[in-house]
Amino acid sequence: MHNTRTLFVAAGLLVAGLVSAQQPAPATPPADPAVAAGQGPGRGQRGGRGPGRGAPRVRKTVLAWADTRNGVAQHDSVSHALAVIERLGYESGAYDTYIRTDSHIISKTPQKTTGEPASGGPNLNNVDAIFFMGHRDVPLDDKQKADLLSFVRDDGKGFVAAHVGLTALESWPEFGELLGARFDGHPIVGPGVVINEDPSFPATKHLPAKYDFTDEFYQPKEYSRDKVHVLLRLDLSNVAANPGLHRPDKDYPLAWAKMYGKGRVFYGSFAHASSTWDIRDVQQMYLEAIKWSLGMTSADLKPHPMSAPATEPAR
Repeated sequence: MHNTRTLFVAAGLLVAGLVSAQQPAPATPPADPAVAAGQGPGRGQRGGRGPGRGAPRVRKTVLAWADTRNGVAQHDSVSHALAVIERLGYESGAYDTYIRTDSHIISKTPQKTTGEPASGGPNLNNVDAIFFMGHRDVPLDDKQKADLLSFVRDDGKGFVAAHVGLTALESWPEFGELLGARFDGHPIVGPGVVINEDPSFPATKHLPAKYDFTDEFYQPKEYSRDKVHVLLRLDLSNVAANPGLHRPDKDYPLAWAKMYGKGRVFYGSFAHASSTWDIRDVQQMYLEAIKWSLGMTSADLKPHPMSAPATEPAR
């Protein structure tokens, strides 16, 4: 009985082997031409997910930089915000992202803590734009500051700042000139009504002329509408007097764009809460702002006086 069972098993294995040998090998799936061209979400290659040492550069590169070590009431949303920015670039195929919270790389000659030249990684020589969410007094030495200004002004690279980025580097006047304004508190926490002053700009054309929104709205100061192109502002036409509001003209910009030398600069007050970064309209605003800063889209910047409130009901 035992010998008979062994013969049956051996015969079965022999037949299975013969059948398997006659089956054609599975076809190799064709390569995605978009991925091969660096336009889709490939992995492990430049133009895909991850730089890949020595690989040819295909896509633009964004440095998502958020040094929070000196933050006041550090925002929990920063981690999620940087992850969203990375994902938007990856899924859209528009750019690759480095996420960094250390500031030594904000240099054209970055160094290790030993003083030796840093090896590999992002720096101001090999990225095309910065997405910035640094807090308050970000530690940069004089050479780094000069390199950052030159990166935007002279090299024509992009700079996109969000929410807490307005609070950073208050003791450095030139940074205020680069960004276009300074932080002046957040006297209003939504709900509020946002006015779209330029529905033709790439980052705001998906937004209605007037819409309801809830956030911790940062108030800017030391800005001039002669120097920045205001895109969105908070409607204060029906807001009661508030000692924290410092503009008699009730001008409260929330997003603007400007040129700084050859470089393109965008700032958006949104978004304080982590959950706000999951709102598709907010994601699209920052994605399109980054693409504009990278020179992928264009816009006609025309500094203008504060527009009258939209008359239709807010969406």
